Amino acid sequence: MTLNEIELKTIDIKPIKDFYANVMELPTTQIDDKSIRIKIGTSSLKFIEDSKKNLPAYHLAFNIPENKLQEAINWSINKVEFVKKENEVLITNFENWNANSVYFFDAVGNILEFIARHDLDNTATEQFNSNQILNISEFGIVKDQPDVYGKYLIDTYGLSLFEKNHNSETFTAIGDDNGLLIIVKTNRNWYPTETTSKASWANIKLINSGTETILKIRE
Repeated sequence: MTLNEIELKTIDIKPIKDFYANVMELPTTQIDDKSIRIKIGTSSLKFIEDSKKNLPAYHLAFNIPENKLQEAINWSINKVEFVKKENEVLITNFENWNANSVYFFDAVGNILEFIARHDLDNTATEQFNSNQILNISEFGIVKDQPDVYGKYLIDTYGLSLFEKNHNSETFTAIGDDNGLLIIVKTNRNWYPTETTSKASWANIKLINSGTETILKIRE
């Protein structure tokens, strides 16, 4: 499964533009006073300004080459606010997923993640740079009953549970290593932060087994 396009809201577009274009050094393909579209490898991410206060934080993960996590940390260390443990960047080992990742925040508090999935054949030789941010590999969806919503996606759109995950009534993953919908229970903290998960608005265009699906997530 691939997450081709994701559309989100933000209370202020200016820091979003600066962060993704200048800090993350990602190309923009559409920009105006109220929105920006960012190219993230084979995916695109669009933010639309919304004056609504207290918009919840989103969670997004980006696949990077499976051998480049430390280089990605080195490249980012003076650019972003990493989640740390005892003053060291926290590197999470997902043993069942055969992956390692680090977490950081964008300019408005969204939780981002670089993840190196060792079962993907994407080893790179050149020094890490923004061109090695390969795609949006995860998007977080907040529901009161993650397992029930996951079953709805499977039954309605022919999607599949992520076989490497221990799916439960509080955390369900749909898709595969290339693209995952991470469905978490309302008010569960986004791992590994103290940011509480809240339902949020999003449009998601994904491709699964050659079929395009558009999911409209509403608060």
